Amino acid sequence: MRSGAKRRSAIAAAMLSVVVLLSACGSNNNKNAGSEPAGNGADKPLTKVKVVLDWTPNTNHTGLYVARDKGYFKEQGLDVEIIQPGQDGADKMVASGGAEFGVGYQESLTMARIAGVPLVSVAAVIQHNTSGFASPASKGIDSPKKFEGKTYGGWGAPVEEAVIGSLMQEEKADVKKVKMLSIGDTDFFTAVKRDIDFAWIYYAWTGVEAELRGEKLNMVYLTDYSDKLDYYTPLLETSEKMIAEKPEIVKAFVAGAAEGYQFAIDHPEDAAEVLIKAEPDLNADLVRASQKWLSPKYTDDASQWGVQKKEVWVNYSQWMFEHKLLEKELDADKAFTNDFLPKA
Repeated sequence: MRSGAKRRSAIAAAMLSVVVLLSACGSNNNKNAGSEPAGNGADKPLTKVKVVLDWTPNTNHTGLYVARDKGYFKEQGLDVEIIQPGQDGADKMVASGGAEFGVGYQESLTMARIAGVPLVSVAAVIQHNTSGFASPASKGIDSPKKFEGKTYGGWGAPVEEAVIGSLMQEEKADVKKVKMLSIGDTDFFTAVKRDIDFAWIYYAWTGVEAELRGEKLNMVYLTDYSDKLDYYTPLLETSEKMIAEKPEIVKAFVAGAAEGYQFAIDHPEDAAEVLIKAEPDLNADLVRASQKWLSPKYTDDASQWGVQKKEVWVNYSQWMFEHKLLEKELDADKAFTNDFLPKA
């Protein structure tokens, strides 16, 4: 949790598990998205649904907690239970029907679609990729060129070397000169003092924690070197079956989530307290600082929270295909939809 290693492991687990998930079970019938949400009339009980997180609770999830605890989901006729993924991972739980909704990543959902797994992204939690390769400033690793001769700590997925290599190519550097070490869930701050020189982190959590610790980092952001690596991570996902059979539930869930994230955008301090109250084991100072940093980035330059662009899906899938991480090209139109977002 502290270093972001658990989130990296969650991504790896999702990527490794997609090949054993369900085969496609229906078409992405987005035309049904126009159905009215369930609503919560006086004579209508709440519909129970589950949303499974990608890893332990953090500020990527604040909007979900706000929507639950401030009654936004209830106003949409939903009784939403927020659960953690366990060993199966969010993608597998959503695809198999173990949860109606999940927090996922464009990386793993792309691989799932290629493997025939019927997952669909219904909203982008954050508009731009805020991840990058971090190292203590004292190591002087301030560009991909300086990865040469250094040790990288990751989780052992093929995408890591591909991303590092693509950044290094921009500066005519050789990824073969980087030592790759699997560090699992080892804390970032421990690992860079003991075993490695740099790691892949999400600044909203580990970077902000470094600020609180007074430890200066050098960040090499993916988006500084390739537009194709500016993908949606994280996102909210559901299954094609839910879209085809219960579009009103999907619309209700996305509407509640949108209201929750909008509250976190407009009131980051209050939103942080909602998360702290719901998950008291979290570092409260880190939650408050992370929420302040992240809240403006939920929407950023988009027209509204949650909206996704086809070009982002196409660009990243093409990058994955070019780097032999996919067996075939992605049908982007089936991987995501904006149809369930509230009208701006």
